[in-house]
Amino acid sequence: MDSTRQQKFARLIQKELAEIFQRDIKSFFGGAFITVTTVRISPDLGVAKVFLSLMLAKDKNALLATVNENRKAIRKSLGDKIRNQARIIPELIFYIDDNVEYAAHMDEIFNKIPKPEEEKEQKPEIEKKAPKKKK
Repeated sequence: MDSTRQQKFARLIQKELAEIFQRDIKSFFGGAFITVTTVRISPDLGVAKVFLSLMLAKDKNALLATVNENRKAIRKSLGDKIRNQARIIPELIFYIDDNVEYAAHMDEIFNKIPKPEEEKEQKPEIEKKAPKKKK
C-alpha cells in the first residue's frame, strides 16, 4: 500500500506527464494519442512506473520503444515542470496499459454468449370470494 506522500507525488507526476505527452512532445510520436493512466512511485520516490494507454497507434510496441528512446527528454521536461515542487526527479519506466483493450475484449466475449429467452410467467388469477358472514 502506498503512503499518502507516494500517492500525492504519483498524482503530480501523472498530471505533468499527461501534459507533456499532450502538448510538449506530441510530434515525437506521429500523432498517436498517449494517455497516462497510472503512475506508481517507489517508497524512496526515485523510480516511477508509468502506465500508458496508446490509442491511434498501429504498432503499440514500436510506439513504446519510441517513448523509451525519448525517456531522457521526457524526464528533462518533467524536471523543468516540477523543479520547485519535488527534490527528486524519478527515473521513468514506461509500460503499456492494456486494461481498456482487455475490457473491450471481455465485453465482446460476453456479447457472444447466447442468452436464454425469457419465459413470460403468467400469474394465475386469484378468485375473489365474498367474505363469510359471522353468525
